[in-house]
Amino acid sequence: MADSYLTIAAPAKAKFTEKMSRFLAFAAPVETIEEAKAFVAALQKEYYDARHVCWAWVIGLEDPHVYSNDNGEPSGTAGKPILGQINSRSLRNVVVAVVRYFGGIKLGTPGLIAAYKESASLCLDEAQIIKLRRLEELTLMFSYPAMNSVMQLVKHPDITILSREFDNTCTLTLRAPADLIAELRPRLAAVASIRE
Repeated sequence: MADSYLTIAAPAKAKFTEKMSRFLAFAAPVETIEEAKAFVAALQKEYYDARHVCWAWVIGLEDPHVYSNDNGEPSGTAGKPILGQINSRSLRNVVVAVVRYFGGIKLGTPGLIAAYKESASLCLDEAQIIKLRRLEELTLMFSYPAMNSVMQLVKHPDITILSREFDNTCTLTLRAPADLIAELRPRLAAVASIRE
């Protein structure tokens, strides 16, 4: 599994017009399916008068949840082209939605595919694509006398201590980039037992 992944830094948007149909595209970084659903629901509420709000997302790193929805457009003409743009940039933890206002001229299947693809592409072109490190959580158990050694090893700006309990047997739960945990694991194992 990769220690890093590509995503977008912040929400982005773009506009596209094809034969008088207006396409408004929106992208957002998300961590969960619930966040992605809420993003789409907010757009559906805001643009309630639009003919369609179509979307796609890729969420997760190891076995990502991949989903696309044509929202009433002919099958495969909206969600899949949007998803294709997410995949062409190898993005993770991203949702892209495209709002369509019908302009009175039918675009046909090839025209719809091209319009949704272009809308999503323009939106992702506006987004700042960033590389993030994959994070892991680790729980360490150690004796009180080993505390100084453990604390020295985990004193790093990229390590976040999530919980700590100091007693005869101490417990420390932390979150850190996967590559950093892999680097520290042998030294941590020498002074603590590791639970994952």
